[in-house]
Amino acid sequence: MIAIANAMQPYASILFVVGIAVTMAGGILVLTHIIGPKRKGDRKDEPYESGMPPIEDARRRFNVRFYIVAMLFLLFDVEVVILWPWALVFHDASAARNAGEVAAHLPSAGFLLLAGGFFFLLLLVGFVYEWRKGVFEWDR
Repeated sequence: MIAIANAMQPYASILFVVGIAVTMAGGILVLTHIIGPKRKGDRKDEPYESGMPPIEDARRRFNVRFYIVAMLFLLFDVEVVILWPWALVFHDASAARNAGEVAAHLPSAGFLLLAGGFFFLLLLVGFVYEWRKGVFEWDR
């Protein structure tokens, strides 16, 4: 049992922060329900659309360009998330090489640079393909 407690020790602070976040979120929801206004009525139950009265159904069709832009944003956002750990490993490998150390657990800086260049080349090919398809033209 002590071995399990020792193994979980690094995660105790994370579990503590998650517990505080869940407790605060639940407390805010409960307090809002208890303290919040209780007035009801037709005017209060209407959906609020930025100060404008709702004109038509909210489930109408949107132009596909909105979804394409959202997907492109997610695509490039995920690519930035992938680049962050790559940059950290590249920095460690470069620092180890500059210090004259041999880091057995790290690939060489040259290999990492080629891998990063290949990744950016794939990004560029995808970007040019989207550009030629007219994804970025809103006036069509």
